Amino acid sequence: MKFKFLDKLSQDFLELLNDKEEYNVVFEVDQNRDIKTFTAHSTILRCRSSYFNQELTNTASDNHIKTISKPKISAQVFEIIIKYIYGGAVDTEILDTKTIYKLMIVANEFELKELSVELEKYLIDFKASWLKTHFSLVYHSIYKSDDKFNDLKNFYNTIITKYPNLIFGSIEFTSIHESALVSILKQDDLQMIETEIWDYVIKWGIARSSNLPKKLEDWSDENFLTLKTTLQQCLPLIRYFHMSILDVMNKIKPYKKIFDKQLWNDLTQYLSHPNRSFKSTILPPRSILIQKLPSRVNESFSNIISRNQAAEISSWIDCKSTSYHPMNNPYKFQLILRGSKDGFAPRKFWDLCDGYARTIVVSKIKETNQIVGGYNPLVWDKSKYDWMETDKSFIFSFKDSLTSTNPILSRVKEETCALWYPSDKDIYGPRFGLDEFMMKSHVSNFTQDKQNKCMSSCYNSYEKSIRTTNDEFSIIDYEVFRIIKKY
Repeated sequence: MKFKFLDKLSQDFLELLNDKEEYNVVFEVDQNRDIKTFTAHSTILRCRSSYFNQELTNTASDNHIKTISKPKISAQVFEIIIKYIYGGAVDTEILDTKTIYKLMIVANEFELKELSVELEKYLIDFKASWLKTHFSLVYHSIYKSDDKFNDLKNFYNTIITKYPNLIFGSIEFTSIHESALVSILKQDDLQMIETEIWDYVIKWGIARSSNLPKKLEDWSDENFLTLKTTLQQCLPLIRYFHMSILDVMNKIKPYKKIFDKQLWNDLTQYLSHPNRSFKSTILPPRSILIQKLPSRVNESFSNIISRNQAAEISSWIDCKSTSYHPMNNPYKFQLILRGSKDGFAPRKFWDLCDGYARTIVVSKIKETNQIVGGYNPLVWDKSKYDWMETDKSFIFSFKDSLTSTNPILSRVKEETCALWYPSDKDIYGPRFGLDEFMMKSHVSNFTQDKQNKCMSSCYNSYEKSIRTTNDEFSIIDYEVFRIIKKY
């Protein structure tokens, strides 16, 4: 009979971790705040991780102590990791989802495969909604490791094939990793017209190629070679042979110098004599569904503002003297949070909006139906608590949700006091200036107590008051939108 006392073994090793007498490794982490140190034992680290085995081999000793610096890893995440290395356990029930995500990334970096794989499965099985909400954050990071996070990549690629604008329409599109773009282009059921795919691929290639003239007619043969080299993994995945003659002439021909001669000759021949045999590989057409997206004809994009008001806000973002027409609004308002759906607790705001930049906050005042809001071009970051500086933010007011008549716009005046990221995020939500527009609740519900403010403070961080009274108020509902440039 075999007796196993793994819990006792785990506890003993955790006590060893706290032993400050015989350690021979020191970790320095979390450079963004005060550097925190952790002590460890090289024998344990080498045994548990091939990464640390190599790291310790390449690290010189100082008085028999090896110091390893990991400034980009938070103290919270590293403490969980080091306790896992010694004790073999992680409790996800006590961690918020973003910490679990960061933990997975670090576990992968430290080659703790068992932990990384289990956390990846946990996020997909139990936190799918969070993964979708934080699409950009997660998707960009998992492709930095080409042969890792395959389940997450498949999870996202399944979504992207149905809703390709999530990535192609994103302001971060040109910064996505090459392997991510290649993975998308390989999908036979990618729900996009091939010429649109081509336009985006060219856009991505130009953005990632240096020193290309803005006008195509000014390009040299060397410029075309540069683009060809940048797109060498993407070009074979475009379904050229399923484009119309007009599209090939208008879209493809201007860039024919980036193609091999055989491919270009076969393509032009195929358009006139498709039944001939060709040397080039002809990929099958993509399977485009009859109805690409669920019908949303009767669904309003917002419960608070109209499309006219959204167009007005967009014109303020671009500093236009006249408002955009709703049909020509250059921005898409992507809903991140709706109080009536996601909850009115201040902490909910920081959890759902963390990591998002270029956002609009709008709220409807309970007493008057007046709409007040603000634009933040910076990233909401729940790990920070300080004044945030920008010259692009503004606050605004509409009389109600039905009209844009006589809106009030107030641009930031004191750039160093544009936004305040509070330390107590269980009480404070978004705050613009010195109380010019602030959402606050001592009962964790913006609708239940009159703590929200929209007024002109004595210091006037913004140009003018957007409300005629200094009274505090409660709200009916509020929404946060991410502002995405249309292409």
